[in-house]
Amino acid sequence: MNTYKNAGVDKEEGYKTVNLIKQFVKKTYNKNVLTELGQFGALYELGKYNNPVLVSGTDGVGTKIKIAIEVNKLDTIGIDCFAMCANDISCHGASPLFFLDYLACGKLDAQKAAEIIKGMAYACEQTGCALIGGETAEMPGMYNPGDYDVAGFCVGIVEKENIITGSNIENGDVIIGIASSGLHSNGFSLARKILPDLYESFNGEPIWNILLTPTVLYSSIITSLVNDFNIKGIAHITGGGLYENVPRIIPENLCAVIQKENIPPQELFHLLQNRGNIEEREMYGTFNMGVGLILVVKAEQAAAVLEKLKGFTQPSFLLGEITKNQETKIIIQ
Repeated sequence: MNTYKNAGVDKEEGYKTVNLIKQFVKKTYNKNVLTELGQFGALYELGKYNNPVLVSGTDGVGTKIKIAIEVNKLDTIGIDCFAMCANDISCHGASPLFFLDYLACGKLDAQKAAEIIKGMAYACEQTGCALIGGETAEMPGMYNPGDYDVAGFCVGIVEKENIITGSNIENGDVIIGIASSGLHSNGFSLARKILPDLYESFNGEPIWNILLTPTVLYSSIITSLVNDFNIKGIAHITGGGLYENVPRIIPENLCAVIQKENIPPQELFHLLQNRGNIEEREMYGTFNMGVGLILVVKAEQAAAVLEKLKGFTQPSFLLGEITKNQETKIIIQ
């Protein structure tokens, strides 16, 4: 007799996963979550806002997860998945409300799945966001046993009058950078090609440990800043590096002039560039190069913003300025 299990899908392992993650997920709930885990849909009450706008974003962690699978360390991948989504919506001044995940695999291992989702729950807790639902898909034939892929979807909220788009950026404004914690979740297909030996020693530890450093959660930093300052533009430096992401917030006929010597150096990027024989333009167009987030503020507010940023873990620094330019929206010099 044929069964779903002998076709490769173990429903019992799925039920086991749900039981393992309940304790972590429940910690992220707040009074606005109106349903329990396991319902067909998740209900979230917005509460009181004057003119609320929902901001949504979806993302994954790319091939960074292949490293996590190979070294059997999956607990930080969930942090990456949440951070990639939440950091994006925070660029518009939105506070994350709730998060949903999607986990796909060839053969489900409840313990491994729970490790991934545990990381998501931890990240949600750190930012006051509720992990209210998700989907675990076991798909034999689509994925090899042991393979996993993960993605997420985050919804945040901002008052319409407080939306940040970069449209009011002006000549003479100042660019502030906030440091990354390494590669974050982009450029790993190239990094894995250059660094095939994940157990190679780097600064006294296996390089996989450096590569798996989780993406910084910038949401709380942004929320703190927008309450006190006129933040004109925010860019999350993800796939495409500085060259692709900074221009997304720069208005026409203006240019972000980036001073690369102001970026605190991270040895990992030097290793990748030197060993991979990568041109500088390619580096800045693939990796974040040590800049996880940029802010654009009025010149007269820059010193106060930098002073407040000293209270956070990630280093911040004056990165450049906005100038007039009809030919390009970014210059890195």
